Amino acid sequence: MFKNFKSVGKCVFGRGSFNQLDSILAEKRANSASYVVFLLDNYFKDKALAQRIPLQPQDHLIYINVDEHEPTTEQIDELNQHIRKLSPTLPVALVGIGGGSVMDITKATSMMLTNDGLSTQYQGLNLIKNQGVFHVGVPTLAGTGAEVSMTAVLTGPTKKLGIKCDYTVFDQIILDSELVADVPQNQWFYTGMDTYIHCIESLTGTMLNEFSRSYGVKSLELCREVFNQFGQSAEGDEKLMIASYMGGLSLTYSEVGVCHALSYGLSYVFGYRHGIANCIAFDELPDYYGESVTEFKSMVKKHNIHIPKGLSKNWTEEEVAKMAQTAYALEHMWKHAVGAHWKEVITKEKIMALYYRM
Repeated sequence: MFKNFKSVGKCVFGRGSFNQLDSILAEKRANSASYVVFLLDNYFKDKALAQRIPLQPQDHLIYINVDEHEPTTEQIDELNQHIRKLSPTLPVALVGIGGGSVMDITKATSMMLTNDGLSTQYQGLNLIKNQGVFHVGVPTLAGTGAEVSMTAVLTGPTKKLGIKCDYTVFDQIILDSELVADVPQNQWFYTGMDTYIHCIESLTGTMLNEFSRSYGVKSLELCREVFNQFGQSAEGDEKLMIASYMGGLSLTYSEVGVCHALSYGLSYVFGYRHGIANCIAFDELPDYYGESVTEFKSMVKKHNIHIPKGLSKNWTEEEVAKMAQTAYALEHMWKHAVGAHWKEVITKEKIMALYYRM
């Protein structure tokens, strides 16, 4: 069965393109009662970007705290209930402005505003019944691919798994590299490396095809230009934003692999943010990714990035086993990385041994 996937509805790209947000939303405002809900990363609360949001008197601005953990099902359910109480009618648009976590929160909340029940019911593929509220993604970090992905990754009480369907994909995105100019260097690297690792995993797995290869090769080329040459600069930011977009498209028709499976365990048990969790895991995977790990290490050294080491000495066997169980359950990732026979090769004990390297 070939994948029949939906892409982002519309995309505006270019430095300064955030200024078009007001005119984009104007098309959705049918009358004076029509309102928009803006979800803004709490990081920008006292910064200039918050003042640039095109708020109308009837609109609502909600600050989203993603400092302590990645998006959770509880967080989505609380936000869903909060927005439903704002008005007897639903918003005409939901706009997420922030990093990958805010992108995923926006996608998931859009779905829950039009579907009954709790978000845990919809963790999985094609479980959403009704199309969500019109939703717009404005990434302020480059690398996660969440702006183009059909997955809204959520950590629930029993698993870390995304809400994933055609409806989840953003109706509109705005890719303005000016918005990523002031990202702290470590965060810039961790998030950018998400794209690099996306491409390495996409290009080395069993589900690779010419569609995913074309986007993945170009995205990887851009990543190498950024991390080996341009660094954090206007041109580098623009290249990384497009690398993120193309890396996300490469995954749409391919899949992630070992590194992402391990990073899910790190995030679920210890709360590590996705970008740094990927870096911690990838750093210890030369058996699977060979020279790409060597290249990764050289980039880490070039930019003087801190990658945590020696973590496992403080982990209990129970915690490592829980991470291994979380990772092992991600069958689609192991199938892509190893093949249909992956259960003959990968055991929970082998996964635990990989965690003990960290």
